[in-house]
Amino acid sequence: MSAIEAGARAPENLWRQEIRATLALAWPMVLTNLGQTAMTATDVMMMGRLGADTLASGALGANLYFMPLIFGLGLMLATSPMIATELGRRRHSVRDLRRTVRQGLWLAILISVPIWLVLWHGEAILLAMGQEPALAHQAGIYLRWLEWAVLPFYGYIVLRSFISALERPGWALIIVFVAVACNALFNWVFMFGNLGVPSMGIAGSGLATTLSSTLMFVGMAVVVMLEKKFRRYHLFGRFWRSDWPRFKGLLRLGMPIAGILAFEVTIFNAAALLMGLIDADSLAAHAIAIQIASISFMVPLGLNQAVTVRVGLAHGAGNPEGVSRAGWTAFVIGVSFMALMGLVMILWPHLLISAFIDLANPANARVIALAVSFLVFAALFQIFDGAQAVAAGMLRGLHDTKVPMIYAAIGYWGIGLPLGVLLAFHFGFHGVGIWIGLSSGLAVVAALLLARWLRRDRLAPPLAFGH
Repeated sequence: MSAIEAGARAPENLWRQEIRATLALAWPMVLTNLGQTAMTATDVMMMGRLGADTLASGALGANLYFMPLIFGLGLMLATSPMIATELGRRRHSVRDLRRTVRQGLWLAILISVPIWLVLWHGEAILLAMGQEPALAHQAGIYLRWLEWAVLPFYGYIVLRSFISALERPGWALIIVFVAVACNALFNWVFMFGNLGVPSMGIAGSGLATTLSSTLMFVGMAVVVMLEKKFRRYHLFGRFWRSDWPRFKGLLRLGMPIAGILAFEVTIFNAAALLMGLIDADSLAAHAIAIQIASISFMVPLGLNQAVTVRVGLAHGAGNPEGVSRAGWTAFVIGVSFMALMGLVMILWPHLLISAFIDLANPANARVIALAVSFLVFAALFQIFDGAQAVAAGMLRGLHDTKVPMIYAAIGYWGIGLPLGVLLAFHFGFHGVGIWIGLSSGLAVVAALLLARWLRRDRLAPPLAFGH
């Protein structure tokens, strides 16, 4: 082979290597995300066996629980790009990785305290929101058992970020699927009073989630202490040692990530509330369509987490070509997958809907028709949602989070929600109008994030650790 031919093949080989590395890192993350979704689905199914009121109370409690949980999760996710950048800068760095993980765990403890205080008064908060007293009371009981899952869950996320940055995410997958099985067992034991344990009802579901989350953290802690690749970092050594510049760096990077997640989650909460204002059939059809979309979203979410690491490694190594290659590889994979899922939604909507509702029952005819119409817009929604999710991870790998947070606020709340309300209630598009608004908001955010990625060379280099 001539030198010219070798030079031509070298970039091609680098792209192939990047595709393999991205997929190897992403697929365990995708399955881990699906596993965590399965845990929530298990809770919902088992609550349903206790009756409609218990299910409604659980839904109220879960919604209140997830609002502060998601904000704190954004703070925890800042550990991943910080660790990846440091590894890219110094591949065999030990002390700086240990300090970042330690400060991430400190942050987990500090943010959990106010969340505990809020959730302890869950019943009073739900009553202030005008919820039915009997449902609010049951939800409050549920929350007082569930809230203790917050800290171990955050600890698990920090340690998962550490092993993912070292490109060994398989352990997180193993642990989360063990936790899913244990969560189902704990629900069966504590909710229904099996194996000689008194029946706790909805409180048993909260206890089951807390025990499962604790198991996830303990399992991950055992792995990082015993597995050869991880134990040399001595992550829990000198845990009391502070590193305030690094702690502030985590906050500076994590607060905008938390803001992005909050804007995105609340826009979907608002969409569900608006569907409820239209009618019950629209709300039911929306719940089906959004659940289908949420399952496929686990793939770009896994790519979001993987590309943060891949871009962060190249960024830390001062390799702009590697940054570009890592970003575009994940973006093309993510958008292509979501385009394929969009095509499935358009071609076989009834097959997808049949997993959630009886197609043969005439009473469901209107819900089915609405769900089919929503899935047409969900197909477009898929592409935009995949694009914005992966693009956000690409920028996060560069420690660029503040401006993306502003983009999320503009796209979701400045454009998506007002447009959806206008189309649904003023122009008579009803539920379809809400979906057009959601799709438009996501499209705007995706376009803004992609435009910023294209201008990344003109962005000022961020300071990873505040020094």
